[in-house]
Amino acid sequence: MLRPELLQIYVRVAELASFTRAADSLGLPKASVSQAVQQLESTLGTRLLLRTTRRVQTTPDGQQFYERCKDVLADVDELQSMFQRGGQALRGRLRVDMPSGVARQQVLPRLGEFLAAHPLLDVELSCTDRRVDLVREGFDCVLRVGRLEDSALVARPLGQLVQLNCASPAYLATHGTPRTLADLAQHRLVHYVPTLGAKPMGWEYVQDGQARYLPMAGALTVNDTGAYAAACVAGIGLIQAPAIGMQPLIAQGLLVEVLPEWRAPTMPISLLYAHRRHLPRRVQVFMDWLAELLAPELDGAVANA
Repeated sequence: MLRPELLQIYVRVAELASFTRAADSLGLPKASVSQAVQQLESTLGTRLLLRTTRRVQTTPDGQQFYERCKDVLADVDELQSMFQRGGQALRGRLRVDMPSGVARQQVLPRLGEFLAAHPLLDVELSCTDRRVDLVREGFDCVLRVGRLEDSALVARPLGQLVQLNCASPAYLATHGTPRTLADLAQHRLVHYVPTLGAKPMGWEYVQDGQARYLPMAGALTVNDTGAYAAACVAGIGLIQAPAIGMQPLIAQGLLVEVLPEWRAPTMPISLLYAHRRHLPRRVQVFMDWLAELLAPELDGAVANA
């Protein structure tokens, strides 16, 4: 019999490509996970996974079964909550990922309200600048800032993030306030790159409707948005970052905006999720809540779909 708990185990093994990691994420013994997959393969009469000493991967049949399992488990979630509290109760685990700055400044201060409205829901919140693998790591949805790469994921655009050029009062007292792009030759930029070792692009600005770059000196390169803002507050150099994270620091007097006429282009912000025939209602409700929460901070915010 294809019991839901067996399907859940198989989905985790397929996503993580590992019996050990799947067992750890589910809080089960590895032997129980292996036995569950063997039971499914015996019931279905086909090999679902190819096992090697280094990794586990799905067979063609296993991949088709994985996709159908996701649909079936989503349907089970819907059925479990259909007649509870007028069909409004959400239950189960919700695993999401978003940039740490957005989580700290906008989401976490209001998340308690969402959890109070849905007490049967367990949220796992990942905050990292690393591009997580939504499918393999079992995320229900992720919030991404910047241009999206082509993928099989479904994108829900939320709007555009306005970027600000910022410096600390201490930095400006020492180095002066830049008034023109030419003045930047006498200043330092804190460089941000997604991966250390990548070449920094320099100062980004818009001219004649096109994004352009001006190379700038800088003594520090970081790959974390939290460190990026902290370096600016510490007076190490100028930064260019989304207003959604900079405005609280400006309001506190920790940062000052400079060169407002030479801002970097706006950055798109989107929610991504895996394509499914039925998206679990808990994911739909959370994405709607997040879109509404962020809308006042976005330029050209998109209405809930």
